[in-house]
Amino acid sequence: MKRIGLIIILLAALFACNKKQNNYTHIEGFTQGTTFSITYYDSLNRDFRPQIDSILNRIDQSMSIYNASSLISKINSNQTDSIDNLLKEVINASFDIYRKSEGAFDITVGPVIRAIGFGPDKTQGIDSAKIRSLQHLIGMDKISVEGNRLIKKDSLIQIDVNAIAQGYTVDVIADFFKRKSVQNYLVEVGGEIVANGISPRGKEWIIGIDKPIESALPGENIQVKVTMSSGFGLATSGNYRKFIEVDGQKYSHTINPKTGFPELNSLLSATVIAPNATIADGLATAFMVKGLEWAKAFVEKEKDIDVYLIYSTPDGKYEVWMSKGLEKRITP
Repeated sequence: MKRIGLIIILLAALFACNKKQNNYTHIEGFTQGTTFSITYYDSLNRDFRPQIDSILNRIDQSMSIYNASSLISKINSNQTDSIDNLLKEVINASFDIYRKSEGAFDITVGPVIRAIGFGPDKTQGIDSAKIRSLQHLIGMDKISVEGNRLIKKDSLIQIDVNAIAQGYTVDVIADFFKRKSVQNYLVEVGGEIVANGISPRGKEWIIGIDKPIESALPGENIQVKVTMSSGFGLATSGNYRKFIEVDGQKYSHTINPKTGFPELNSLLSATVIAPNATIADGLATAFMVKGLEWAKAFVEKEKDIDVYLIYSTPDGKYEVWMSKGLEKRITP
């Protein structure tokens, strides 16, 4: 739904769909316009596929802009202003990241995303006049949550939670496993991840982060491998695989809410490890908008956030900056 995954689960190749290994169960499939992959160990040998499918369907019915009958689609077309608990949680989390990122993360960029061609509409291109005409609709200060209602200051405002929905989905499934007393699992949706306990190899879960190579398939060129701490979330946002091309010009999918236009800076990808995948997902997007130096300064102040930032240099090469906490996670 949001982007091609830039993160590879290095143990995923051990499994086939709905197969077991070392008493671990692996299920995979498609959701939110992308893939999902879930591996877990349950001492009671329970099959959670039906419940997981139900969770994914409820989230899709709540917040998929690609589903015309979803709640978010009805809100955007002013058929209702009611929100369910799922969408309410996502919007409230978005407000928190909006404030922390100084507005770089903003779910009201929906009209611009559609105008450029990153949403369900097929129109593609940069119409500067049209984008400027939509600018007055952007800004989370123009919406508010009152009880179970979303209040919009302008009926033309449309919200798009794709930049955080996959991370949120991962957290919801992880919470489901906790309620079922499942301690060893890895949940991945569209590259956003939560890991807990140990992997089928009896060790910590290991995640690979791709090199920023546009033509490479995910997993073909691993930049670095990191271990995951139990309960933490990981997300990556990047510009080198998700873009549109019009008349030979490439436009990034990262929209700067302040301008309404695709953001262009030296940051190629931002991998974030945070207390949950919702936060990691939103911050990864915000960092791509704000750029390298702002992201570095932010992480220095937020001790529970780790990052792995890949950025381009003036000579066309790329370099890496990582937080001290992430450096400790690197594994051969």
